[in-house]
Amino acid sequence: MSSYPVDTSVKPEVQGFFDEATNTISYIVKDPASNACAIIDSVMDIDYAAGRVTFAHADAIIAAIRERGLTLQWLIETHVHADHLSAAPYIQEQLGGKIGIGKQITLVQETFGKVFNEGTEFQRDGSQFDRLFEDGDTYEIGTLQALVIHTPGHTPACMTHIIGDAAFVGDTLFMPDSGSARADFPGGDAGILYDSIQKVLSLPDDTRLFMCHDYAPDGREIRWETTVGEERNHNIHVGGGITREEFVAMREARDKTLSMPKLIIPSLQVNMRAGQFPPSEDDGTPYLKVPINKL
Repeated sequence: MSSYPVDTSVKPEVQGFFDEATNTISYIVKDPASNACAIIDSVMDIDYAAGRVTFAHADAIIAAIRERGLTLQWLIETHVHADHLSAAPYIQEQLGGKIGIGKQITLVQETFGKVFNEGTEFQRDGSQFDRLFEDGDTYEIGTLQALVIHTPGHTPACMTHIIGDAAFVGDTLFMPDSGSARADFPGGDAGILYDSIQKVLSLPDDTRLFMCHDYAPDGREIRWETTVGEERNHNIHVGGGITREEFVAMREARDKTLSMPKLIIPSLQVNMRAGQFPPSEDDGTPYLKVPINKL
């Protein structure tokens, strides 16, 4: 039984937007009783080789919100992403809303502030965000109440957002045939990730789960929605009663074979700043660093 107060009779409207370049799914979550909505895990487009950013993915989400006459109240980051850049500030400028992330963002900022040799002007207190969530916190999307639970392991700041019968799990879980996310980034831990997954799997069986990524194993079509029951019974990494020890052994062995995400260098520098680039230099241009042999 879940220890979290979940009302699966409340069914928010969820619209997914798949970004093929990063295999990321962003969401509009709408209160069925009002025009209020939230965006979860937006994406800014980047041509890293050219050092050029654009906003086609974010513009599609903005257009959908405007076409439906919705009011944006929240821009939620489930964690500090290492594989895509957040478009939250760009969207906020046009539609408003508050940017929220887990309180443990401060640990991520401290870690990667050192990796990128950020100066004292880089604040490591999470003040770049409008709201820092702690385990058990709630917030409102119109008449909907969202519940935030701390689900670390992939990163220290990972949070799952439970909104009615829908839970947005970030990188804590993938679709049942894809398993779980890596746990070898700084601050990650496979055992803690297993514990976090158990929190998610304690939710009611019919809770809808929405993934942050899908990589279409064996060439199947892209999918991003499943249920707690499906994950508990069929997830290839944690389903069917796999023990913590078995999971940790599998996860740690698998992580040793994985390459760094292609966009980890720009993503971390931008996302730990709530989607902003580092301050512009004296020529008016912001620059991203590439630390040598530090990741």
